[in-house]
Amino acid sequence: MTAIVWIAVGSLAAWVWLLLGQGFFWRTDQRLPDRTEPGDWPSVAIVVPARDEADMLPVSLPSLMAQDYPGPAEIFLVDDCSEDGTGEVARALAVRHGGLRVTVVSPGQLRAGWTGKLWAVRHGMAVARAREPEYLLLTDADIAHEPDSLRELVAAAGAGGFDLVSQMARLRVQSTWERLVVPAFVYFFSQLYPFRRVNRAGARTAAAAGGCVLLRTEAAVRARVPESIRQAVIDDVSLARAVRDSGGRIWLGLADRVDSVRPYPCLTDLWRMISRSAYAQLRHNPLLLLGTVLGLALVYLAPPVTLVAGLLGGNGAAAWAGGVAWVVMAATYMPMLGYYRQSLWLAPLLPFTALLYLLMTVDSAVQHYRGRGAAWKGRTYARPEAAPDR
Repeated sequence: MTAIVWIAVGSLAAWVWLLLGQGFFWRTDQRLPDRTEPGDWPSVAIVVPARDEADMLPVSLPSLMAQDYPGPAEIFLVDDCSEDGTGEVARALAVRHGGLRVTVVSPGQLRAGWTGKLWAVRHGMAVARAREPEYLLLTDADIAHEPDSLRELVAAAGAGGFDLVSQMARLRVQSTWERLVVPAFVYFFSQLYPFRRVNRAGARTAAAAGGCVLLRTEAAVRARVPESIRQAVIDDVSLARAVRDSGGRIWLGLADRVDSVRPYPCLTDLWRMISRSAYAQLRHNPLLLLGTVLGLALVYLAPPVTLVAGLLGGNGAAAWAGGVAWVVMAATYMPMLGYYRQSLWLAPLLPFTALLYLLMTVDSAVQHYRGRGAAWKGRTYARPEAAPDR
């Protein structure tokens, strides 16, 4: 067989394995598990790290204050050295809307050896623990919750005996670039961390979605969270791993009533969001970067390339294998497009989106070696091993 046939067949084989052997990652049926409302509702502290989030809070914070939760609950918003009046906006919203009590606190200047978000979370959790809550809800400042969100999370955690319950918030998909890139973001995440495997008791795969994490306080103490993950750029996955490694049970699924309100209208916005941590996901390892580039090329780019090349060159085997691989790829993407209520005609465009992700990953590595490192809200961080321990 010619090289192009080998490439096409290799890509098809990869897609057959992904379809059947990667935890059915492409299915979107992992939603909140069966839940029974407890007779005595536990106390919850809601910790919201917020750095320059004055534009997001008028949409997200009132949704938290309006939670229909039968037990004691309080919101701790951590104003992390914001320069846009985030704290003042939060206090004004608390007065205007009422509902759950809002306490605005500040962690002070970032301590060396910590990433910014986790430093803010640390301070918020420390203040919240003074109330001795049974659960902590860690949620981002751009996440809006339906009124029954907290109630459903707590009921699911209690009924399933979970120490961590996390929902992947439904991201905004309104602009052309959001429709093209955002569903693929969740699709690729679930391919790396199949939700079914995450949710299987005793499984090694661990992941969470940082925008909405309900964490049992006892489990946080046992896992030494957030101190044990203080340098993590990808904090949600590190959090889930720490909880699982300490003997906790975790659950991850897609959300129906938890939404991100942060807009990404331009490709530049999405590029910055993804590339800031892409190379950190590869542990800043050049060999993993090379393998990722080659893997993305074989799995996502080879099907359309070999199909076209086979048709133009009269190579039926290459065209057939490439075409079938492309069909399988598109079919696995359709459930995620359906979840995001997008046209299924976007499915054949997944190779183009994958090319964008490939370029974003390479750009993330380039920025790292230029000394810019990963970034969050105007802060950049060196690779973890280069950061001071304290």
